[in-house]
Amino acid sequence: MAINYADKFAPKVDERFSAEALSEAAVNKDYDFVGVSTVKVYSVNTVELGDYTTSGTSRYGTPKDLENEVQEMTVTQDRSFTFVIDRKSIDDTAGQMEVGKALARQISERVIPEVDKYRFGKIVAGADAGNVVTKAITNKNAYESVLDGQLALNDAKAPRVGRVLYVSNNFYKLIKQDESFIKASDLGQQVLFTGQVGAIDGLAVIPVAKSEMPENVEFFITHAINTTAPVKLETYKIHEDAPGISGFLVEGRLRYDAFVLKNKAKGIFVHKKA
Repeated sequence: MAINYADKFAPKVDERFSAEALSEAAVNKDYDFVGVSTVKVYSVNTVELGDYTTSGTSRYGTPKDLENEVQEMTVTQDRSFTFVIDRKSIDDTAGQMEVGKALARQISERVIPEVDKYRFGKIVAGADAGNVVTKAITNKNAYESVLDGQLALNDAKAPRVGRVLYVSNNFYKLIKQDESFIKASDLGQQVLFTGQVGAIDGLAVIPVAKSEMPENVEFFITHAINTTAPVKLETYKIHEDAPGISGFLVEGRLRYDAFVLKNKAKGIFVHKKA
């Protein structure tokens, strides 16, 4: 007998994933991957303005062909897990619910951290090279470094409302010791996202564990509009008394990926430690 956990407990699993995944604030699911593994996104360019002339046959200027670029996004991550809970281990419990709790624990402690780490890595790698700074962070320049990132994104005309600041534990400690930040501190502002501890200069601040933060990154600023993160397949099953097993066989599979859109690369700012 097989119980499809995704069908029977989907709302709870879905809620647990979205409620606990730190990366949800940094991604969108605007593109439809249903029925396909690859989606093409077209970026249409623009033309420069010129001076209008009051004579001749090309008064608006010389027409140019409007060019476009194509970005192909193909889902590459196909991950899975499986484990067995023997009946002997759950003789004195409500077996099915205990198996359900074990699956929820697997999602919380294994699946979600892996997806978060992968998404953060793709976001940082997708940032425009001009928005990647390498400089030592101290308790004297931590706050200034965030403001520099904000200015870089402002110059790139990135959306100002909805930006998120992901910080390493080291950076979080240093900025709370920065006198410039202490005087302008707004970490006590309203919490909007999972894992958020407050706000800095209007940015939602989310600390990231060392195991999930991309290597050598002290902090990065991004917006959900920059990165699309499709979950192509998410299925979890509990098989009761599968052949050769007296108990429960649990299986899970997740196909997912994350893509920084080419025209949004300048909407990400990354600060790496020297």
